Amino acid sequence: MPEALVKERQAAGPREDGERGSRRSWGLLVTAGVGGTLVALYAVATPFVTPALRKVCLPFVPATSTQIQNVLKMLENRSGSVVDIGSGDGRIVIAAAKRGFKAVGYELNPWLVWYSRYRAWRDGVHQNTRFYISDLWKVSFSHYTNVVVFGVPQMMPQLEKKLEEELECNARIIACRFPFPCWIPDRTTGEGTDTVWAYDLKHSRRCETKSLEIKPETES
Repeated sequence: MPEALVKERQAAGPREDGERGSRRSWGLLVTAGVGGTLVALYAVATPFVTPALRKVCLPFVPATSTQIQNVLKMLENRSGSVVDIGSGDGRIVIAAAKRGFKAVGYELNPWLVWYSRYRAWRDGVHQNTRFYISDLWKVSFSHYTNVVVFGVPQMMPQLEKKLEEELECNARIIACRFPFPCWIPDRTTGEGTDTVWAYDLKHSRRCETKSLEIKPETES
């Protein structure tokens, strides 16, 4: 082989090695960047979609505008406070506050609670709203007169029993997406996944029984 050709190949060798090394470095950087982005997205998104309640699998599903309007219909001519069980990103609580209610949301997911507080502040209703990080099974709802529930079928029987034991007879429970198994709704609006059921406890068997147990005064 001519000496000139050998020298040319020897000179080209280091350059090719350098180019391959540079491409490899860029490839590693791109891979690391994409991987880091995916990890960050997972860290931010996971709390928004993982179950919000521990006893049952209740993933975060935002309320639609139709569902919100149907809930507000059930709150017409009602007084007192409003509580949203599993309040998610705070849409129902904020909408109720805009209608003049003192509204509270209970949510186990801290990311959603912080985001709800930000949304309430952004919409100018933070003074009439409260959001708490709490498991609904550890909270008493006895001092609320209007209760909104976005539940799943697995939790409704137990929640029905809990609310019946805790709430006063003037309370109204508004169920979204799924009805309670035993109660008969006083009002229903919407259709499909936007259906909303309203239950007035004064019409329930428990309240009727309590009223029958009141003994009349005896004449002296």
